[in-house]
Amino acid sequence: MNTKPKYLLSISLLLLATQFIYSQSKNLPEIKVSKNQHYFVTEDEKPFFWLGDTGWLTFGKLDRAGVDKYFKDRKEKGFNVVQVMVLHNINAVNVYGKAALINEDVSKPFITAGNNFKNPQEYDYWDHVDYTLEVARKNGIYLAMVPVWGTNVSKGNKVSKEQATEYAKFLADRYKNKSNVIWLNGGDTHGNEFMDIWNAIGSTLKTNNPNQLVTFHPFGRTDSSENYHNASWLDFNMFQSGHRRYDQDSVKTNFKEDNYKFALRDFELKPTKPTLDGEPSYEAIPHGLHDTLQPKWTANDVRRYGYWSVFSGAAGYTYGHNAVMQMFRKGDKPAYGNKELWTSALNSPGAKQMVFIKKLMLEFPFLEGIPDETLIANQGSRYDYLAATRGKNYALIYTYNGRKIEVNMGKIEGEKVQVIWYNPRNGQKKKIGIVDNNGTKEFQPLGIKEDGNDWVLILKSGK
Repeated sequence: MNTKPKYLLSISLLLLATQFIYSQSKNLPEIKVSKNQHYFVTEDEKPFFWLGDTGWLTFGKLDRAGVDKYFKDRKEKGFNVVQVMVLHNINAVNVYGKAALINEDVSKPFITAGNNFKNPQEYDYWDHVDYTLEVARKNGIYLAMVPVWGTNVSKGNKVSKEQATEYAKFLADRYKNKSNVIWLNGGDTHGNEFMDIWNAIGSTLKTNNPNQLVTFHPFGRTDSSENYHNASWLDFNMFQSGHRRYDQDSVKTNFKEDNYKFALRDFELKPTKPTLDGEPSYEAIPHGLHDTLQPKWTANDVRRYGYWSVFSGAAGYTYGHNAVMQMFRKGDKPAYGNKELWTSALNSPGAKQMVFIKKLMLEFPFLEGIPDETLIANQGSRYDYLAATRGKNYALIYTYNGRKIEVNMGKIEGEKVQVIWYNPRNGQKKKIGIVDNNGTKEFQPLGIKEDGNDWVLILKSGK
């Protein structure tokens, strides 16, 4: 008479084991640093080109239907990373009215029992984060999560080192089995301020979950490498090239719009670590951010930042749009002059064009690529700059404005090279012919010389 309960118990245990194995097998591959330390690969050593989007306010402003729509769209457009704030503010409340913290204390997350995804009114802030992570996973997307946005620390010092450490332990424990989690410590903040807090968060996350990548998202025109390159918890560098024009900078010592300079500098640092532009000028945001009467950055600009940085050694690139980064909805108070709904902005030209840089880089042995300005015989400055990268049998050179490119040949193998023009606006190629791989040769892109008439010159070894 006791066999039936034992039988049912055995079946139940088997089902639980099967569900566990199935859930584990559905995890996304872990992302790690490549063997040469410059790029990212999956756990089976396949190249991983970081193509990110800034969906900063996803957790707070999107309901489940919005989460589903957003990640489905970003998957279709080729994005594989979304950067998001876990806590925008310490009084964070999501779209269902659920507070993230008890008494605005980061060491005390507001957690309720259960996570019934069938009824969003019954689950808490953290359950909604869990739901979002699951939707991202199903769409093959990694979430690069900022634990607490920098202003919560830098303005009023609302987070102590002790609170930050306890909070980081909570995050590390809750998401230890999530292979699609990457951590962005900091959050638009100066790296040389409150370093005890950022080091506490970074080291706690890394010590508890060594297989999850950790970096630091810095203030505009600065780089994580300036303060944390040698930190044991920092796996890769991230710079924020920012939203200002050349003439809007008051600081003479920074790189201004020349985001490729961050990538070139970081590429040479020791110990070697990957780097990327985690926040360039957003599409449809005013030049300089705050004056809404200024011109707005366009798809041309986000392409320029992408190719400039990637051809200069970056392991990927993060795109952003003014409306999407703030998940602007009807009735919201707009920031930075935005008037477009996030659902409409999903289909902005720049968002559609980002996939072409990813496809191009993965067409070649991406992991062997090195930036090489010596390919260029007629280097220019500002918008005339020509970014160049090469591997053993290929070279790629980017012009933002269709200016003539003079190439020092012989930098890749072979007596002959194929010449191809690649259009960053639509991903189309035009074969030019075959030339000798010696001397200096000139190549003239299609169209007239003007900003936004950008082209990639592809040189491939062989006939």
